[in-house]
Amino acid sequence: MLLTTRQVAEFVAKGFLRFDALVPADLNRAAIDEMGRIAATWGTPDRPYAPDTGQRWSEIYPAPSAIGEVLRLPAVHGIVESLVGSDPVFDHDFVHLRMPNDLSEQPLHADAIIDPNTAFDIQLFYFPHDVAPGAGGTGFVPGTHLRRVNENDVARYHHLLGQQQFSGPAGTILVFHHGLWHRGLANRSDEMRWMYKIRLNPSGPQVRGWDTSDLDAMQNTASDHLFARFGGDTVASILRSFEPWMSNAEYRLELTQRARLWRYLTGDDGFDVDYYLTRLEHRAGWEATV
Repeated sequence: MLLTTRQVAEFVAKGFLRFDALVPADLNRAAIDEMGRIAATWGTPDRPYAPDTGQRWSEIYPAPSAIGEVLRLPAVHGIVESLVGSDPVFDHDFVHLRMPNDLSEQPLHADAIIDPNTAFDIQLFYFPHDVAPGAGGTGFVPGTHLRRVNENDVARYHHLLGQQQFSGPAGTILVFHHGLWHRGLANRSDEMRWMYKIRLNPSGPQVRGWDTSDLDAMQNTASDHLFARFGGDTVASILRSFEPWMSNAEYRLELTQRARLWRYLTGDDGFDVDYYLTRLEHRAGWEATV
């Protein structure tokens, strides 16, 4: 159950993917119980199980563990394998609990120091119960994942155009690029809001790990040419998506960054969207000969 080329292209363009009601109801209930035990014993020897940073994905949360069952679901495993390989490395996890009518909010942030690498980690945000609008769902700003910042550098920004707040059904999983700007929001409901987050590092090159059977059809030369028409079902058309917070100048910078990331994921060093990256490389080549 690997991701499709369209889904991976959307991840490159937006910095996240959303999978509604992916986890079945009985497993959601068991996971909430386990999260409660973890939260009550966090940082103590009594915690049911605590993975170690650097452990392999296949080793964490061994049975019996509801969280382990969630992580081993074929659909979840397919998402992870498509983006960071079949056996990535555990970075960290956390149980996030928002109490009823908790109006405190996190500042906008990225979960990492400035990272100049094209290789990326992913973070899974798992919501084991229904989350109503305004009930503490994670807020995030699509398309910000390649705007490299250091943790709270963006904390002063509020109400960015295009920002989203998660609300949705039980068992939903959001998958974030590690650089996506996000924050915990107020819970204005009378219900507790549970969420489990885990970060995973790739254990090798992230090249063509998804179902690439549709890659050639979506990335043909004619469709991805500089003068290609907007729209259509091609990689280039997906990567051209425009976010409301962008200016035209910022948009062109993002196209260049997205093209770089797509080259890394496909191993295709000649790919480009509207020639911006190619133009830069040509000029760099000329300067080297002067």
